[in-house]
Amino acid sequence: MLRQPAVSGRFYPDRPQALIKEVKSHLSGDRTAVRALGVVAPHAGFMYSGDVAGSVYERIEIPERILLIGPNHTGRGRPVAIQSHGAWVMPMGDVQIDTELAAAIRKHLPGVEEDDDAHENEHSLETQLPFLQYFKQPFKFVPLCLKRLSLNDCQKVGHALARSIEEVGEPVLVVASSDMTHYESHESASLKDRRAIDRMLDLDAAGLHTTVHNERITMCGVNPATVMLTTVQDLGAKQAVLSRYMTSGEVSGDMDSVVGYAGVIVT
Repeated sequence: MLRQPAVSGRFYPDRPQALIKEVKSHLSGDRTAVRALGVVAPHAGFMYSGDVAGSVYERIEIPERILLIGPNHTGRGRPVAIQSHGAWVMPMGDVQIDTELAAAIRKHLPGVEEDDDAHENEHSLETQLPFLQYFKQPFKFVPLCLKRLSLNDCQKVGHALARSIEEVGEPVLVVASSDMTHYESHESASLKDRRAIDRMLDLDAAGLHTTVHNERITMCGVNPATVMLTTVQDLGAKQAVLSRYMTSGEVSGDMDSVVGYAGVIVT
């Protein structure tokens, strides 16, 4: 299957050279890359969250295999939805799905289901690809789209993904796509998001999931982030750092209703 882009021309430019220019505009030029096991990166329109996404991707080495985990915004498809063959069409070139890694995931994760519907119009994973392509071509990836899951289910998924990565025997970058607090004031969002960020920096997957739900933090990718943290802990993660935090209000000027964006790098 060739998946067509869902938000090209809206969230990011649909012409290759314009997209390259756009990505470059969100980079600081500090290309001191570390080998990361996992990251959290935002998925809004690039004019709003591109600086935070850039702060993540310009600071890490991009391996040849990527596992992208994102939230399901559309409500379509299965609770844990994978695509295990084909490619995603993007302005900077098609990106092939990693069939070997996908097969390993389907082997170790009984609840995962092949489902194109969940991915067809979902933007949370697509918006990661231009930054990845800017720094690394070619690479292969597996898209995994998650609906609402319990903490126990997130941990089961995370452990299974770690076993899958160990089976393929090569470096895999685990990307959790998430924005932070939605539609609160800049001050409120920053305070709430700090609580969630602190849990991520402590590599505390259970604490993140519990904090977000108990304190009603509208972090759309809490499940992908919880899964990623569980996975990379199994793979030996030692520390996490915040690459950048900002809100949409710093771009739009509207500080009364913002969306928060955080970049986290786990090594």
